[in-house]
Amino acid sequence: MSNRDNDTTDRPIDRRGFLRTGAGGVAAAGLLACEGSTTEAVSKQDVPTDGPKYDLVRAEGTHRELGRQHGEQAVESITMHIDYIARRQDISREELHRRALKFQPLFDKYCPHLLAEIAGLAEGAGVPMAEALACNIRGELGKAVDAGCTTYVIAGQSTKEGEILVGQNSDMSQPNLEMGYMLHLKPTDKPQILIWTFGGMIGYHGMNSAGVAHFANSLGGGPKGQFALPHYPVKRLMLECSTVYEVMDVLHTAPLASNGNYVLCGGEGAITDIEANTNGPQIVGDPRKGYIAHSNHYLCPLYATKENHNNSLPDSFPRLRRMNEMIEAQKGSITVRHIKRFLSDHSNGKPSICRHPRITDLTKGFETAGRTVASMIAEPAKNRMHVALGNPCESRFVTYSMDA
Repeated sequence: MSNRDNDTTDRPIDRRGFLRTGAGGVAAAGLLACEGSTTEAVSKQDVPTDGPKYDLVRAEGTHRELGRQHGEQAVESITMHIDYIARRQDISREELHRRALKFQPLFDKYCPHLLAEIAGLAEGAGVPMAEALACNIRGELGKAVDAGCTTYVIAGQSTKEGEILVGQNSDMSQPNLEMGYMLHLKPTDKPQILIWTFGGMIGYHGMNSAGVAHFANSLGGGPKGQFALPHYPVKRLMLECSTVYEVMDVLHTAPLASNGNYVLCGGEGAITDIEANTNGPQIVGDPRKGYIAHSNHYLCPLYATKENHNNSLPDSFPRLRRMNEMIEAQKGSITVRHIKRFLSDHSNGKPSICRHPRITDLTKGFETAGRTVASMIAEPAKNRMHVALGNPCESRFVTYSMDA
């Protein structure tokens, strides 16, 4: 099955038009919004009923078929992503191909079925295999860092309905908003998968129909990078699992090229947080507290050093404090509506949990032009995610569901 979402009741608009109007206002009205109080800002809209949304790409079948259908529907985003990678790293297409193909033996060793899916992606999008592979390697081709993010996972004991809520604000550069979409995969003999992704990446932030969900953020400093698997295929392998414990086995088995953090939950009700390093995963956070939040600095004692913290985004520390404060204040009664407020928070000025660009030129680097490109709330027990395109203080949350 291959079906681009054609629902017109929400009247989605072209994202580039959005950048010239609504999100262009992020550099103007959006910057002003950061000055206001969170409660007031959210109560006035709570939440917009119209506006742009991320398109939905659906695919079903074998891994080759999944990739082919995905590539056919997301061809514009994929080609934009390939151009962006080459331009960002200032390399020719020939050099991009050479670097990407160096990773192919790693994919073949640890996830050959995903290599077949990437081959299908190349066929569907009409691009060389090396370029489809590059989309699933990204920064590891040149060690480019371009992300912030605030993540959370809340156990059933801390929510009003007694069910897990998990998600994040994904803070990245402007092109990631333009290339983004929701991807619903129905692999043969595996759980369904629902993720927010962009540019042909087959593994990113999201959940599966077995109740496993993971959301991620970058980490400052830590062990050195190495030639190993990028996080993106590993994220997909995690979403082929049925429990948190299986996910932890994946992170212990698959060698990672760089460091990153994951908040996790499973259908069995477990929650945890893993700082996944090139030296091996480290479990952090106390699930008995009823929730775990994370941002962009290390929390595990082994790596929570002054040196690593000095290499972290300075705003990571106040963002984490603020998220913990808000969750703690509502613990035991937290709903999706509360999380929408949390993710729209501007208490720390610019940038806050809801990150707005500090400058009007959105082509500049993440430190000054970075912004929230997607805001996500997953309800694994209900097989659905609520996702806002861009800053959640200005955008509506759209619900995307998997089959029951």
